[in-house]
Amino acid sequence: MDLSTLRKTAREELKGYCRVCPVCNGRACAGEAPGMGGMGTGSAFTVNLEALARVRLVMRTLHNVKEADTGLTLFGRSLSMPILAAPLTGVVYNMGGRLTEAEFIRRMIDGAVAAGTLGCCGDGADPTMFDSGLAAITAQDGHGIPFIKPRGQEAVLALLARATQAGAAAVGMDVDGAGLAVMALKGQPVSPKTPDELRACVAATPLPFIVKGIMTPDEAEIAFAAGAAAIVVSNHGGRVLDHTPGAAEVLPGIARAVKGKGVILVDGGVRSGADVLKYLALGADAVLVGRPLVVGAFGGGAEGVAFLLKKMQAELKAAMLLTGTASVGQVSSTIVSLHP
Repeated sequence: MDLSTLRKTAREELKGYCRVCPVCNGRACAGEAPGMGGMGTGSAFTVNLEALARVRLVMRTLHNVKEADTGLTLFGRSLSMPILAAPLTGVVYNMGGRLTEAEFIRRMIDGAVAAGTLGCCGDGADPTMFDSGLAAITAQDGHGIPFIKPRGQEAVLALLARATQAGAAAVGMDVDGAGLAVMALKGQPVSPKTPDELRACVAATPLPFIVKGIMTPDEAEIAFAAGAAAIVVSNHGGRVLDHTPGAAEVLPGIARAVKGKGVILVDGGVRSGADVLKYLALGADAVLVGRPLVVGAFGGGAEGVAFLLKKMQAELKAAMLLTGTASVGQVSSTIVSLHP
């Protein structure tokens, strides 16, 4: 498999819903939500890349690091890299519908597992979205993470029970999906959660609980105080609120506030292994990658997803060697500098 062929096939299969741009920065698809773009002006999508671009890696080549170790243990699972496949749904209205929801998420989960890491699945107005993701995770002996929308409490608790029964590695709630209008239009309203409601959700499952959509230190504190095992610093890919800051802008402050209280994950704008290392240096333990893996799934199936993940892993290793970083568990903040 080669990148050029994968991208060419994906461009044909995605039928213009995703242009498979040379750089996936949200400009060609600005405002296309549904679609692959960001809400409104699309600035919340593009700012994720812009914020990461302002973070520069400090190159060092006079040191004793000869090998770079990208392995880590997350939620009790040994992973080959600190890069997970992010939860994505809505194949019909976001990606053109050449694949079914079940086909798409199976490719994502299987590809992530083939690359030695975890894939996530999502939730949405159509029950087949969550059902398909859970089936794909079950087929991989629980090697995946389902995320649930911030629905009413009873609905959330029912889905948590199913995730628990499936033996998933962890379970999450993307609280940043609280403003998704399509859910309300389909008679399945979502809304913000109070700290007490979040605490009840966390208590309802023995699985490690992840709160996705954290953008401030105080809400990170609230999530961990409620018993969450992890947070995801995320603006939902710029798809729910225009003009938000990029994840790389807010991550350092969040990490300073809650480092050591639980796992810190982040998503938004990751396009290379160098981007992964930047996020780790800013305080994350691992990252989630979304839109680029859509290209892998449509362009090359599970093999395409694994190919892109392994490519990022190789880039991460190269960046680690050239910054004197021996292990992803020991990334120093001194290997990055911020430029306006």
